[in-house]
Amino acid sequence: MTDKNEGLKEIVEALQARFDADVYEFRSETSLIVNLEQIVDVCQALRDDFDFEILAEQSAVDYWPQQSPRFHVVYQIRSLKRNLIIGLRVPVEGDAPTVPTIEGVYRNANWFEREIWDMFGITIDGHSDQRRILMPHDWEGHPLRKDYPLGYEEVQFTFNFDEINDRKPYAKE
Repeated sequence: MTDKNEGLKEIVEALQARFDADVYEFRSETSLIVNLEQIVDVCQALRDDFDFEILAEQSAVDYWPQQSPRFHVVYQIRSLKRNLIIGLRVPVEGDAPTVPTIEGVYRNANWFEREIWDMFGITIDGHSDQRRILMPHDWEGHPLRKDYPLGYEEVQFTFNFDEINDRKPYAKE
């Protein structure tokens, strides 16, 4: 095992003991499954105690209808000093999904968390500016949820041109 992997292993073991987190490994990437109430404390510990200074990515996954809890909010946090990346996963129930903001730890979480709310409908508790970032402000629904209705537009060919042209909404002059 390399020094890099040994360093990450020590950090994972320390966090596991401190926060009672589960370890999830997939394709040589290590993630900790953390309780919802502890995510801010875990991020604070990673930044202050283990030199993980950059929130590289934050998103969500919808496992509906196969799995409960329905969502996982996923974090990728990087240490430039140690040249390490660690993942965090927070399981969130699907009825009224809510996670606390980590803006106080990583300021760039603002944009990631707005995207999570916009696309998945997961409320970010304590967020400073929770509004849509990708979809129009009057959009209804959250497009990356697996129960979001799919749109469909029939492809226009020469044999069905008139039929589709009659149904197409055009701008009124």
